[in-house]
Amino acid sequence: MQLASFTIRPPQLVIILETLSQHRDYQEDASALVEELCGITLLVAKKFTNDRTADGLAEAFNLTIGCISLGISQADIPDNNEAKLSFLLQHGAEFVFQMGFRNIKQLSSLPYVAFVSDFDNDPYVQQRNVKALFSEICHADPNLTWAGDEVFKMESLDRQLNKNIIDCAKWLRKKHHNGAIQDADLDANAVIAIAVIFSILGDGRIVARTGQKEIESLINRARESIPDLEASWTKFLKKIPPEYQPILRERMDALRGTIIKKIMAKTRIKTVIAEIQDYYAGNELEVDYP
Repeated sequence: MQLASFTIRPPQLVIILETLSQHRDYQEDASALVEELCGITLLVAKKFTNDRTADGLAEAFNLTIGCISLGISQADIPDNNEAKLSFLLQHGAEFVFQMGFRNIKQLSSLPYVAFVSDFDNDPYVQQRNVKALFSEICHADPNLTWAGDEVFKMESLDRQLNKNIIDCAKWLRKKHHNGAIQDADLDANAVIAIAVIFSILGDGRIVARTGQKEIESLINRARESIPDLEASWTKFLKKIPPEYQPILRERMDALRGTIIKKIMAKTRIKTVIAEIQDYYAGNELEVDYP
């Protein structure tokens, strides 16, 4: 059995302070940084943890270390310790901390899931989300390894993908064959799945919301006409803006051997309808039967 290898990497700020300690005359710069770090830690404790307990101050100190480390990792500077130290000394710890915190706020503004609701616009919820991300990414014990910058990178990629999926679904809603869908709530993955499923007919319609009657009709029409799947999807994609086509192609590949195969096969219609309702249509399913 091969054991996984782990790279021990302290927070960026700790590495930079170690680099500073190797300089011949470091006392003045170190004193200035310590004073700044104390001030930032107190502010973080007042706003995010607890400035009246030792545990609250300790957690605030760890968050300060991580947030400054995140700011450094995201700055456009050479990836070497001396360059990072120079950047920190030139701009100051508070400036770099604010850089890191802005990254957290920007990340928080991207969707955690591909679902939109009015609840997302609640100021309390937004503030809670910022605090949760701040704690998750910026907690950095100076004595332990830290991977907050890698977590930030992966989370950014995931959330940007969710945003792209939501934007694609919004576009499909605007082009819905019965007129634009105006609901505030949006189940983006369901919109895309519905649009891909209905596009197999090749009839030129963009369907972003459906009901049981429409699903029944889709299955019956598909089994009667036996459409050319690739031709239908090619025709559909020609209507779609280029930036959304990769998302739809990926969904086509995922559905080709699953629900599409069942639609075109001899699987019982009730079974196919139930699967679409349970696993694909989500909150975009209209109730059209009593």
